[in-house]
Amino acid sequence: MGLLDSVLGAVLNNGQQQAQPQGGLGGGLGGIIGMLASNPQLIQVVTGMLSNNGEHGGLGGLAAKFGQAGMGDVLNSWIGGGQNQPISGDQLGNVLGSDALAGIAAQLGLEPGEAAGQLAQVLPGLVDHLTPQGQAPQGGLGDSGDLFGMLGGLLQK
Repeated sequence: MGLLDSVLGAVLNNGQQQAQPQGGLGGGLGGIIGMLASNPQLIQVVTGMLSNNGEHGGLGGLAAKFGQAGMGDVLNSWIGGGQNQPISGDQLGNVLGSDALAGIAAQLGLEPGEAAGQLAQVLPGLVDHLTPQGQAPQGGLGDSGDLFGMLGGLLQK
């Protein structure tokens, strides 16, 4: 748990320092940090969604789910260099499916709608920051250890 503790420590410390200058929720990286700081379990859920060894198949698996739900352009906007298209909690719930969303909600200790809403606020900016060249890495974002390292690097900025 040492790596998780260090990432969460960075979230909590930088969240307090950067939340004001970056703006509130939705204020870019500052909003993401604030959201993660208010519910640290969210970082584990997001890592599980985006890491290659996670239950959702990493960024590639998530892209496939978005494509199947007819929302591939939304995820592509988060990866690409342009404006991030928003997603609602209901839309994200449709992408993930009710079983997966129920599991995520249980991990977060929230109702499925609340969990989907939090993820919908965090995922666009986080995917955008994890793909700074506007392209998904060929091999995905890596396993959970790699992703924790990337998140820790982002949160130190």
